[in-house]
Amino acid sequence: MRIILNIIWLVLSGFWLFLAYLLAGVLLCVTIIGIPFGIASFRIGVYALWPFGYTTVERRDAGAPSCVGNVLWLVLAGWWLALAHITTGIALCLTIIGIPFGIANFKLIPVSLLPLGREIVSTDEPFAGR
Repeated sequence: MRIILNIIWLVLSGFWLFLAYLLAGVLLCVTIIGIPFGIASFRIGVYALWPFGYTTVERRDAGAPSCVGNVLWLVLAGWWLALAHITTGIALCLTIIGIPFGIANFKLIPVSLLPLGREIVSTDEPFAGR
């Protein structure tokens, strides 16, 4: 079932969201300071490309640098990537078939706003939420 959902997701919104994260990652990697943010953008882009079967969990070892990095991320790229998720989610919710995918888009907004200090794990991994 996950494969079917991921294929439909890929066609409806996943590819375009992946391209947005890819563009953000390339732009952020232009400077040396932005490279960690670019890598985070690539990581989340892959998650946005194929999200079903994966989830995000907080990393317990992430500390103050993660918090400061999230503030910088929010200013540099997070707000417009979240806006892309909002726009895509609203567009998908206009059809009955697209409603679950629109809701999935809305669930990706917190990750797009504050990605640092989070880890993407498979839902099949035991104790993924801990």
